[in-house]
Amino acid sequence: MPHFPPPAEELRLLDFELRQLDARRSVLLTRRAWLVNALHTPVPAPAAPPVRRAEATAPSVQNVLLILGGVLLTIAAIAFTLVSWGDLGIAGRALVLGAVTLAALGVPVPLLRHGLRSTAEAVAGLGLALTVLDAYALHEVTFAGADGEGYTAAASAVLATVWTAYGLAVGRSVPPSPDGAHRRTPLRLPLPLATGAAQLPLLLWAFAADAGPHTVTAVLLVTAAADTAIALRVPLKPVRIVAAVGAFGWGAWGVLAAGWLSWAASGTGAAARAAALLALAAAIALSAAWLAPRPGPALGIALTGGFLTVAALGGVPRTALPDAWTVPVHLLFGIALLAVVRVRVPEPVRQGLVHASVTVQALALLSALPTVLLALAGPLGWAERVWSGAPADARAALTPDAPWPPNAQSVPVVLAVVAGVLLLAGRTASWRTRGVVGALTLGWATALVLPAVLELPYVAGLVVQGAAVVASLGFAGYVRPAAQPEDARASYAPLPLTAVLLALAGSLNLVLVSLASEPATPAVLGASTVVFAVAAWRTVAAPFTAPASLVHATALTCAIGASVGWERQHTALLVLAVPVVAALLAARLGGSPTTIPVEATGAVAGVLAIGLSAFDPPMLALTLALCGVVAAGTAVRADRRNVGYAAAALFVLASWVRLAAWEVGSPEAYTLPVTVPALVVGFVRRRRDPQASSWTVYGPGLAATLVPSLVAAWGDEHWLRPLLLGLAALAVTLVGARHRLQAPLLLGGAALALVTLHELAPYIAQAVGALPRWTPPALAGLVLLAVGATYEQRLRDARRVRDVFGKMT
Repeated sequence: MPHFPPPAEELRLLDFELRQLDARRSVLLTRRAWLVNALHTPVPAPAAPPVRRAEATAPSVQNVLLILGGVLLTIAAIAFTLVSWGDLGIAGRALVLGAVTLAALGVPVPLLRHGLRSTAEAVAGLGLALTVLDAYALHEVTFAGADGEGYTAAASAVLATVWTAYGLAVGRSVPPSPDGAHRRTPLRLPLPLATGAAQLPLLLWAFAADAGPHTVTAVLLVTAAADTAIALRVPLKPVRIVAAVGAFGWGAWGVLAAGWLSWAASGTGAAARAAALLALAAAIALSAAWLAPRPGPALGIALTGGFLTVAALGGVPRTALPDAWTVPVHLLFGIALLAVVRVRVPEPVRQGLVHASVTVQALALLSALPTVLLALAGPLGWAERVWSGAPADARAALTPDAPWPPNAQSVPVVLAVVAGVLLLAGRTASWRTRGVVGALTLGWATALVLPAVLELPYVAGLVVQGAAVVASLGFAGYVRPAAQPEDARASYAPLPLTAVLLALAGSLNLVLVSLASEPATPAVLGASTVVFAVAAWRTVAAPFTAPASLVHATALTCAIGASVGWERQHTALLVLAVPVVAALLAARLGGSPTTIPVEATGAVAGVLAIGLSAFDPPMLALTLALCGVVAAGTAVRADRRNVGYAAAALFVLASWVRLAAWEVGSPEAYTLPVTVPALVVGFVRRRRDPQASSWTVYGPGLAATLVPSLVAAWGDEHWLRPLLLGLAALAVTLVGARHRLQAPLLLGGAALALVTLHELAPYIAQAVGALPRWTPPALAGLVLLAVGATYEQRLRDARRVRDVFGKMT
């Protein structure tokens, strides 16, 4: 029997009810989760009132109160001594001061026994201040006629002794602890104050005795020595701090004074006394470094001691020798510090002395740097006065525009000595390579400045510098790094690279110096060309030396042309020999790392030749053509095919320059030499790659002639150019149609149409002018009707044309 409702309707109702139940269930679950979360969330307790934090601790408050009380009592005692002193008799004065002082010094003992340390410190400070007032009162009553400086020195010595004894005695008076151990609680003030008071007696006695600057300096250094001993040996930290401050302060003052005395010494005796003071300072510093517990401060103190040693040893010879030898003398003593490497001393002392030696050598090199820089940059002045005449000597050759620096006689000695130290010190060290590099550089610098220092003749100076260049290249060829592969493709080692760079810098300086003399310039350039060519033959430095040889050869050709009186455009032909040699050499080298630098140098030489002939169009055309020949020869190589484009561009430029020199104004004369080769190249490519587009292979060549000729034809009043251009465009169009090529067909057709339009334009204008005014709208209407009538046929024809062009490439 049939269902009511039907099964489909009943199923729909059941699904609706189930969806309603799911929605209600979701709402109930969400509410249940909220209730559970509300039940488990703790109720925040009421916030407690903020507690006031104490801004100062109880010990801090105690110390402030005690210090303030001690200061007030001290001020009262001073006021009593200075103001109320005269109101009492002698006995009263002595009784009052003595009783108060003894009471103040004695009260800390019971206070310490009861553990009141801070109170004891405050009272002890008051007692120590009273002892100073006692010394002042004693001077005013008993020793009023005594010298102030002498009495102050004696009083400070007595006070230092009394305070030391008092501090030690109070510390011993503390009873032992209950466990049997002796519990000493010395006061913090007496011993540091005693150390501070002990700084004054010697210096004040020296001032009282009207001692000279040497004696005062000696007193400063002795005081610093005593402070150093205390700082290193006394275990109490406050005493060590005071002594260390005194040691550094008095020591710095003494060292500065001794250095000034040494510098200002005019005789050997004064210099010897100043040197003795510097030696004393050095001994103090080295002793402190030897005994210093920490390596960091010990290293710095030993470094200072090394400097002072050099200054002390070099001070006396400086007064007996010329000023130029001041730096070498100190340099030798600085090098002597390296002997500490062989002696058994603490490591911080050894490192400090070695660093001092290195610093002295660096300062010596810094003093020689201006002379070396002048020797390098000075010859640049000959660029403005080429072949003005050979200078008087090698010094004048290096300084055409600048004065020679004073005291430069010792510069070669400094450079050579430091170079020797680098060689000897780096034999077994980990920085051996860096040492040899530094020695090589300094040796080259020595050869650079030596001829000028000795004022050798001009030619002799050139020979010495040339020998330095040859030696550098020889060293670069002799040293072969073990990691260098046979094909020389790895990075160059520091030693050969440094030698080559020094040789290049030396050759540049040599060429600049040779510009002063006309005979010297070709000789130096020729010799440099040969030397660098030989160095490039069998050394790993060929990527540097081969281009350098070509650069010198380029400069040689320019010098020869100028020497024989040639004009610049004729010299350009001589310069072109360098690109030819570079191209031949690059073809022989193949894939060597030297190939690219050689080719780049040859290209630069070619650009120079073009620049020399730029103002003579016929010679410029010839130069461009010859450069094109060199480029075409390079393009023959399989790995240099792209150079063919440069060769083609050079040939085109050469033809254009020649046409311009002939005053040819027809654009076809400039464009056809481009179009014909371009079409030939496109034809060859088309045969090799039939899939190549006609726009790629033929488009540029056709456009190069058609476009300029079309522009010229529109402005040409004669009939010959439009006729020839029309015939050429017709031929191109027919060829494109015959071979189904888009580029010739469209370019030729467009050119033909424009030429035809240009030629028929007068007649069209005349015909349009003769027609009535209603004729153009009527013609437009007829055209629209014809198009509308044959719309479907036109669409079919358009599709056919599209299919035909689609089959073309």
